[in-house]
Amino acid sequence: MLLAIDIGNSHTVIGLFRDGSLAHNWRIQTNRKNTADEIAATLHGLFSQQGLHFTGIGGMIIANVVPPLEDSWLAFARTITITPLMVNERLQTGMPILTDNPAEVGADRIVNAVAGFQKYAAPLIIVDFGTATTFDCVSGLGEYMGGAIAPGLAISLDALGRCAARLPRIHAAPPQNAIGKNTISALQSGVLFGYGGLVEGLVSHLSAEFPAPQPLVIATGGMAQIVAPYAPAIKKIEPQLTLEGLKLIYERCH
Repeated sequence: MLLAIDIGNSHTVIGLFRDGSLAHNWRIQTNRKNTADEIAATLHGLFSQQGLHFTGIGGMIIANVVPPLEDSWLAFARTITITPLMVNERLQTGMPILTDNPAEVGADRIVNAVAGFQKYAAPLIIVDFGTATTFDCVSGLGEYMGGAIAPGLAISLDALGRCAARLPRIHAAPPQNAIGKNTISALQSGVLFGYGGLVEGLVSHLSAEFPAPQPLVIATGGMAQIVAPYAPAIKKIEPQLTLEGLKLIYERCH
């Protein structure tokens, strides 16, 4: 079995592939202070619920954007006698990175780009709704061109709740109307119609810098299903894009 780990700032997504297919996946909160023992305990609990054991793991690949956790995950891997493949700009993923400094590109963004191009073989804009909302551009030749980064929806809501004394903290939920009749509906409208407009505007600007044909826009990440109805530019939603990309890169490197 292949264990694929996507360590994000807010959540860590774990996928377990068996015979080339995603057999199980879990989403847990990222704790920057986790030790190797705590990681092992968490994974043991998740595995036990499915009747799984660490002895069945034959390979491991990690995409990590939280540097303090790298040592802990590597230490955990040593306890199960696995040397994990770490995604970074030096790894031969099969995709040229055309940015000024490839080392600055988040591992998850590289993985998404590789997976998206493998699936669609077309110019792409990949919108990932995570802690940040990232826009990654892939050329028709399968090159990572660069992109844009905006604040994520969840941290924007959290910032409003913390910084505006009279605004409550809310969860993103579909507004009934654009014109809110109370504070909560006004916040819901501002967040979802606003983020839909942000996506539409950035996609328009990014697309203008692509040669013909125009890029296909796909979305992934925890908030993709919520925001996509307010952003008509998004044509496809790929919930497991990052895990699929990790599996693909692992296979290319072995």
